[in-house]
Amino acid sequence: MQKKISPARRVRGFVRIPGDKSISHRYGMLASIAEGTTKIHNYSTGADCHSTLRCMSALGALVEELPQSEVHIHGQGLYGLKEPAEMLDAGNSGSTIRMLSGILAAQPFRCMIAGDESLSRRPMQRIMTPLAEMGVSIQARDGKYPPLEIHGGALKAIDYTLPVPSAQVKSCVLFAGLYADGVTTVRESIRTRDHSELALREFGADVRSVKGVISITGKPKLEGRELMVPGDLSSAAFFLVATLVVPQADLILQGVGLNPTRSYLLDFLISLGAKIKVPNIQDSGGELIGDLDAKGGGIAGGVIEKAQTAALIDEIPVLAVLGALSENGLTVRDAGELRIKETDRIAAIADNFARMGVSMEVTADGFHIPGRQKFRGALVDSFGDHRIAMACAVAALSADSEVTIENAEAASVSYPEFYDTLAEIVEA
Repeated sequence: MQKKISPARRVRGFVRIPGDKSISHRYGMLASIAEGTTKIHNYSTGADCHSTLRCMSALGALVEELPQSEVHIHGQGLYGLKEPAEMLDAGNSGSTIRMLSGILAAQPFRCMIAGDESLSRRPMQRIMTPLAEMGVSIQARDGKYPPLEIHGGALKAIDYTLPVPSAQVKSCVLFAGLYADGVTTVRESIRTRDHSELALREFGADVRSVKGVISITGKPKLEGRELMVPGDLSSAAFFLVATLVVPQADLILQGVGLNPTRSYLLDFLISLGAKIKVPNIQDSGGELIGDLDAKGGGIAGGVIEKAQTAALIDEIPVLAVLGALSENGLTVRDAGELRIKETDRIAAIADNFARMGVSMEVTADGFHIPGRQKFRGALVDSFGDHRIAMACAVAALSADSEVTIENAEAASVSYPEFYDTLAEIVEA
């Protein structure tokens, strides 16, 4: 599918952001192994999160998808999942295959899980290594790629240090730790998003976190809850940047998640000169929710590296757009993980920026984009990556003429309503 985006004269209005993908995945999985019914409000509309629901349904959880993004899940308890009739399909979702593997590792049956062509190119050693330490036998194509064949069974608790910061790998080990005797510990040198820790506590698990050491006590009784999923801050990032790259802009994003392990995005944008206020803050299920009131204005530019990179890894494609239009440009380091996302995001950014007349210097694990550049109208390509598709759409708002996005449907992986919502707030 092609999508044509015209330059914007003005951005204004109100946007209700769909449910957070990361939290929706976790609620869907944990609700399925809890006892009783969990009612989830504002569950993500993205295809990835519905891949998780389909997998849990195939494993025996009773999943009801209702209007208004409400999902009811009748959990089967910690030991109630059933062997699926066929291979589980994670679609395009790395979150699904990585985190769910921790639960599958403890099941008393053989199970296979795979995904689409893109997911099949993403390496899985980061979860295979700790799960093997816990006693799980996993086979993979060429020793590292999906499909994964998991022979579940009894697990032993481990003390595992993450070699690379990853909330998905941490979550996989913690979910497996639910089934292990004793205490399973994960150590991280850089703090990653803590949605799993918060969700596990909400469902009744004993989880402790002190200075990068997260521990979970095995074999708890998880109980169904009624939960509200905050709006997805990573999705909100595209509209925040849209506001910043269009001079006449005034936008309010409603009900956005403000988890401290995710909200570094706001700190970073404000440090560059962004005019963002955060009214109406409240707590829901251990997660902070609030509105974002953003206005257009000049941006200085900056550097993303080390712990900042881990905190902003999902937002880097759209921040690259902001960097090109900023005063001093943007430098990104320590972002090698971008090479193994849905596509090689560093290469995809460089390719599309070149088509739109924007220069950048690429390194093995990052890039430098000089500031004060202009985007030209062009034919660009998402390369099947939802964040690349949406970042190109935001870049188009400041281009000198229309931009056409090939494979624009990739945005539906996380935000099916994205183009319609963008059209509602943009005045050409």
